[in-house]
Amino acid sequence: MTDAVSPFLKSAPWDVAALGYPAWELTEYSAAALAAADAVAGHQTVKLDPLADKGLLHQHGFYYADTLLETVATREQLRALKPLDGHNMSVAAKIVSIRRDFDLDAMLAICHGAFAHGRFHRDFQVDPAAAALRYDNWLRQLAAADQVVALYAQDQLAGFIGYHGNALVLHAVAAEFRGRGLAKYWWRQVIVELLNAGHDTVTSSISASNLAVLNLYATQGFSFRHPQDIYHRIVK
Repeated sequence: MTDAVSPFLKSAPWDVAALGYPAWELTEYSAAALAAADAVAGHQTVKLDPLADKGLLHQHGFYYADTLLETVATREQLRALKPLDGHNMSVAAKIVSIRRDFDLDAMLAICHGAFAHGRFHRDFQVDPAAAALRYDNWLRQLAAADQVVALYAQDQLAGFIGYHGNALVLHAVAAEFRGRGLAKYWWRQVIVELLNAGHDTVTSSISASNLAVLNLYATQGFSFRHPQDIYHRIVK
């Protein structure tokens, strides 16, 4: 089925590539849209306001997957960061640096296990390997488009931030570098780079369950808006 056949469904090619079967996103939340989707096989996603009545979703077999928050900041909103181990930002940038050169295989290894908060990893009907492949594919595409910044601690690859336009869309830090207070310095360098490229704001979308990342953006001075509850189902 195509969008032309059903205005209530659009294909989700990212999800199709990882899952290996049809995947769809509902274009609206209504009785008509849900009735049309009932006849279409595959993984289905619907996004809606957290305060919306969820009764219809439950009647049609949808289950909760995640809540996403949009976060945004202007240059003026950015908060001053405390020095890294007594070093100013120029010295800190040499300790926790960002670069465009990296080993993609090593970066893909960081992907694995880094997205437990993602809605596909939390979906009990999705094979964890398929959920992991979705992020691998996404990272590969961003890298091919030169939209990935590698994060280094000294000369060791420690993570990555993928972006599209002014949005930070995919990011992860290797397990051994988490909890050490380094991430805010990497993020600040990427944020400033995007602002210096001419963007008025920098944005991202975050799972409400990912408290570490929520705190990371709050530390930078970002504000949060536009929450969306996400529900899934699989129609066979």
